[in-house]
Amino acid sequence: MKTTVLIVDDEVPFASALEKRLARRNLDVHTASNGTEALDILQSTDGEIDVVILDVKMPGMDGMETLRRIKTLYPSVEIVLLSGHATMESAIRGMRLGAFDYLTKPCSIEQVCAKVEEAKEKRRGSVAK
Repeated sequence: MKTTVLIVDDEVPFASALEKRLARRNLDVHTASNGTEALDILQSTDGEIDVVILDVKMPGMDGMETLRRIKTLYPSVEIVLLSGHATMESAIRGMRLGAFDYLTKPCSIEQVCAKVEEAKEKRRGSVAK
């Protein structure tokens, strides 16, 4: 069964490049450029999304608020936070809000894929974390 990922990042070129790289690794990928669009996609895909890769700093609804809303509405969806402006405080806050893990930009595609796979396994109940 294919893993379905939603990339949420206001940097459209970054999200597009990541989408292509993940699709080449046989993942089903959706993209959103903000939190509101991400919530719309989650609603329209009716539970198909396994993992959300979520940028922390976005205009409007930031990553932390988006994370909070996703975990409230779709508690089984796993979320990997991604930030180019990482701080220990934001990582801790994200984990407390229910994020699966936290990566800092730049990171390798291998790191992203490994976290997506771990998060998918947790979602499917295969890994206790």
